[in-house]
Amino acid sequence: MEIIVKKEKCPQDHSCPAIKVCKVDALKQEGFNAPTVDQDACVKCMECVNYCPMGAIQAIE
Repeated sequence: MEIIVKKEKCPQDHSCPAIKVCKVDALKQEGFNAPTVDQDACVKCMECVNYCPMGAIQAIE
């Protein structure tokens, strides 16, 4: 499984609220750009996927 960010679903006009739920700091955001996922740090807990109000953060097989 991999956690990805669908940029077309992310409004990219504010600080990403899902970043604060990542317990291993795998989500990073530069400015108001869509966040990126550090796949090596990510533990696939799905907290960010479940928290993202826009459905932009997704898990794929």
